[in-house]
Amino acid sequence: MQTQTNQVVEMDGGLPPFWQRNVVFFANLLALFFGNEAETESLADEVGEIDSYGGRLIPILNTLFQGQDNLLVLEREPDAALCGYFRDELALSLPDLRTMSHREYAQIGERLAAGDHPSVRVLLAGPADHGAEWVDGFVTDPTLARIAERLGKRTVSTFDGSWRGNNKLLLHEYIVAQGLPHVDTILASNEHEVRDAARELARRGFKAAALKSQIGASGIGIAKLEGIDQELSPDAITDDYFFEGPCMVQGWLAPGVHGVTQMRSPSVQLFLDESSVHLYDMTEQILSQESVHEGNVSPPPYVADWPGLRSEILSQAGEVGRWLYEQGYRGTASADFLIAEREDQQRPDVYVCEINARVTGATYPSVLARKFTPSGAWLMRNIRLSHPMAGDELLHHFRAPGHLYQPGRVKGVLPINFNFGADGLIHKGQFLCLAPTSDECHDLLDLARGNLGVDWLFERD
Repeated sequence: MQTQTNQVVEMDGGLPPFWQRNVVFFANLLALFFGNEAETESLADEVGEIDSYGGRLIPILNTLFQGQDNLLVLEREPDAALCGYFRDELALSLPDLRTMSHREYAQIGERLAAGDHPSVRVLLAGPADHGAEWVDGFVTDPTLARIAERLGKRTVSTFDGSWRGNNKLLLHEYIVAQGLPHVDTILASNEHEVRDAARELARRGFKAAALKSQIGASGIGIAKLEGIDQELSPDAITDDYFFEGPCMVQGWLAPGVHGVTQMRSPSVQLFLDESSVHLYDMTEQILSQESVHEGNVSPPPYVADWPGLRSEILSQAGEVGRWLYEQGYRGTASADFLIAEREDQQRPDVYVCEINARVTGATYPSVLARKFTPSGAWLMRNIRLSHPMAGDELLHHFRAPGHLYQPGRVKGVLPINFNFGADGLIHKGQFLCLAPTSDECHDLLDLARGNLGVDWLFERD
């Protein structure tokens, strides 16, 4: 555990004072699960084009780590045209780039764990030769910690701080201990106990339940259990939910349950340095029916309609931000909430849902949006193209009619990252719309879609 902090800083637009450090950052999304291979395989199977997701860090890494001499280790080469747009048109400083596949990353971890240091020398040549003093990644898993030790560098967060900071059960226990609002939750250590918990929640008036492992990310490690008043499907509960120990079975709040008329899902962006917890943006999460992240919009359009709602969300964000600080985690994070509007209530109920202690799917758009438009609105969506195309062609389709964002403009579409298919073309990407209002952001995306010449689908992060 680390020294406690009582200092929570609410940013009034703009960005917090990020690290005055340089870093070697391993952008390996498959390291998120701290050794839970079943969850790792599920993410790889469900997301698609996952080896190009690390490219989302290219436009923001030198903002997060302002020592400038940074190295970003990706799983595959990024799109050259998109990097050119960042550098030449947005005037962003970009990190040095190297590539290392997930297989190589895992191999390094296995060899270092076995004490076989000489054989990893070639695989670590680029990071080893770089002058950065720090090592970071999406999480500090045992492999990242061993790499840092081997290179004689420091990790931004310890393994323990990173693991504890991402542990949903530890956060839930803290929320209960502090007397903060929380959703009905029952712990379960095996499949039989999950079924008992689901039946109990049904008796309490819930129609569905959320099954949550202690560690999870991007929709992996969480499942919606439907029909909990009946016998659950035999394949609904798998062993990976108990990898870290007991899982949580929580009542699923939805319209028609316990007087709920409307559910919302805001998220507060956090940055934890060595002395403070900074709250620097609030967004509304765009979620699928299974509560998988598909995008964000900022500011949440409904918050201003409820007096005191914003301050309550930020108060709880600060409280759990302090908890995260005390776990030893340092860096960017997102605190996610559930907002339940109920019949005959003057203000909705606010529940902390989870903390994701890492660079999250909301970090990239939030940092870029607040860098270019500190007080404007923004919308980020994950878009899959019906017809894949080359990166320079895709940029041209946005640039030609004037939709591509340029510094100093009031509005525009800023592509954050492109995801490649096996054919080397762009199949999917993350796109940020900047405008004075949320409605204008949506209108801009619709207009760009009409001028693109190909159809697209919104999908999961």
